[in-house]
Amino acid sequence: MKNKNENTIALLAEFENPQALLTCAERLRDAGYKNFDCHSPFPVHGMDQAMGMKRSPLGWIVGFVAFIAFAAGAALQWWTSSVDYPLVIAGKPFFSYQAYGPVAFAIMVLFSAFAALIGMILLNKLPRYVHPLFNSSRFTRFSDDGFFVSLALDEKHVDYKDVEKLLQEAGGKNLEVVSES
Repeated sequence: MKNKNENTIALLAEFENPQALLTCAERLRDAGYKNFDCHSPFPVHGMDQAMGMKRSPLGWIVGFVAFIAFAAGAALQWWTSSVDYPLVIAGKPFFSYQAYGPVAFAIMVLFSAFAALIGMILLNKLPRYVHPLFNSSRFTRFSDDGFFVSLALDEKHVDYKDVEKLLQEAGGKNLEVVSES
């Protein structure tokens, strides 16, 4: 493994199978590392727990926007039917909330979809057109048959010898230092 320089951003280790990747994620989590990622050609069940990941706040964001959009849709219909231009149609009252449901629901779904899309883009810090991990020639296998762990080196308590030892004990091979350029 090469030494770190100013452009170094991550350590990359390759694993033979998903179980070794899962074990390494648990070891990194237990050692206190937070800024690492696991790359696999398919979803590995239990990886979120092994990495110590928290639930995404996206559900709360979409739920809040859905509630506000439903209330705004109902309020808009109330305003137009009861205040701005009141009409008595078939003897119904001005505020006939039963008729407001479908339109308020449609507005809620529309704005929830926008909130999910925009929230996902912002929470994932997109767009990032090129990630420096793609500079690694071995990393091109991650979408075919490779299992990788990348550990970001921006953490202050990263000791390279300890990390190298931990990755090798977990079954990591072909350790590589990934640089920005």
